Amino acid sequence: MSYDDVEIEDMEWSEDLQAFTYPCPCGDLFQITKEELRAGEEIARCPSCSLFISVIYNPDDFAESAGGRPPSEQRQPVAVA
Repeated sequence: MSYDDVEIEDMEWSEDLQAFTYPCPCGDLFQITKEELRAGEEIARCPSCSLFISVIYNPDDFAESAGGRPPSEQRQPVAVA
């Protein structure tokens, strides 16, 4: 059973760790990478203790497309009148 359920919006992106993080009661940070989210992983683990959290997110926001970018980062065609 996970320590808590946390929305991805409540987590912070760490450039240093290249992961979404959330404070752990032990003083370290729960961590989950974009690659793990793309693979459907929902568990963010703390590297210092045995606790983990369940991450609530929309898998479509992290899905890879044929172009190699998540849909939110793809360019959309613009109609010109």
